Amino acid sequence: MQPPPYIALLGYGEAGSVFGRDLLALGARVRVHDPRVRPRDAVEVAADEADAVRGVDLVLSVNSASAALGALEAGAPGAREGTVWADMNTASPQVKTVLGETAARAGLAFADVAIMAPVPGRGLRVPMLVSGPAAERVAALLRPLGTPVTLQPGGAGAAAQRKLLRSVFFKGMAAAVVEALDAARAAGCEEWLRENIAAELAAAGAGTVDRLVTGTRRHAVRRADEMAAAEDMVRGLGVEPAVARAARDLLLRIRAEEASGPAAGRDTGEAAGPAEGGPRR
Repeated sequence: MQPPPYIALLGYGEAGSVFGRDLLALGARVRVHDPRVRPRDAVEVAADEADAVRGVDLVLSVNSASAALGALEAGAPGAREGTVWADMNTASPQVKTVLGETAARAGLAFADVAIMAPVPGRGLRVPMLVSGPAAERVAALLRPLGTPVTLQPGGAGAAAQRKLLRSVFFKGMAAAVVEALDAARAAGCEEWLRENIAAELAAAGAGTVDRLVTGTRRHAVRRADEMAAAEDMVRGLGVEPAVARAARDLLLRIRAEEASGPAAGRDTGEAAGPAEGGPRR
């Protein structure tokens, strides 16, 4: 069995510190640089980014999207040619492309790493989606440590794109739940709505996505008016209706698109009961 790799962690906040502790427990040698944190565990503390990456096998940049490029530019002079630089920050595909190009000019092997679940509670066992020139090398270094790594074909930015597309859905859904519950609390029926949301989520199945998309487009005319009313109600309850307003605007856009198409002006109305026996949406 090969020994654990020598790893640099740039950033030792919530995710970085958990990774650091897991790596130490596996017997890995870990060097850390974070100007805001003084690690208390047994990691080696580096003076700066260039010092942190000197001689390591793998760099895990896990600071923030705004700091990612600066960390790369500051660290590159200390890295040996071919060092694997894995950027784990949540950034746009465009930012990841710039990072990849910057790494290539510095002679570094770059990988775009998307962390696909919360790190606390999982640590190194958090699922990761990896793309870019050094994706296979990152997988080869992390999989023996217990990390479930999935290779995503494509260059730097391909993994980030998949993660952010998922975020549009998941974080958007979370925002809708928070706004709806805030409004329900103001209306005195939070528990009722909480139970209703839980029941809808529990009943969701493979056909739910198709029903949501089809129903939204088929009934955009009526639903735009419904969400305009919801927006007014939420505002009247003293809650900022950001999600309700966004839903109304999306439905208005779909309504305008449909109005210029072959089915212009047609809205068949909602069915009297749930479609296909599932929950009504």
